Amino acid sequence: MTLKPIKTEEQYEEYLEWIDAQFDKKIPSNSPQGEKLQVALLLVKAYEDEFYSIPAPDPIEAVKLKMLESGLKNKDLVGIIGSKGYVSSILNRRKPLTLEIAKIFHHKFGIPAEVLLS
Repeated sequence: MTLKPIKTEEQYEEYLEWIDAQFDKKIPSNSPQGEKLQVALLLVKAYEDEFYSIPAPDPIEAVKLKMLESGLKNKDLVGIIGSKGYVSSILNRRKPLTLEIAKIFHHKFGIPAEVLLS
């Protein structure tokens, strides 16, 4: 396979099939074929980033999901980030998510900072 930038869906599918076949052959990554496979993976990633981008999750929805997973209610955050009304205002988007509150959510729930600051 000659490697070049992927411009069509058909080329993308061909690359995926070729990559799959290379994985089946268990090509060593430090071989010339392995390096060619790495370049093909980079080309596929570039194509996917352009045409199959995944939007960043909504920060408040991420917090709500983590609360649900942890079995927490709004009232459980009262002592951590402020009054009941303040917690409610943040989770209902009436007040902005400040950097300080984002840090608290990051530490408490392990939500990546990139998500909270998007």
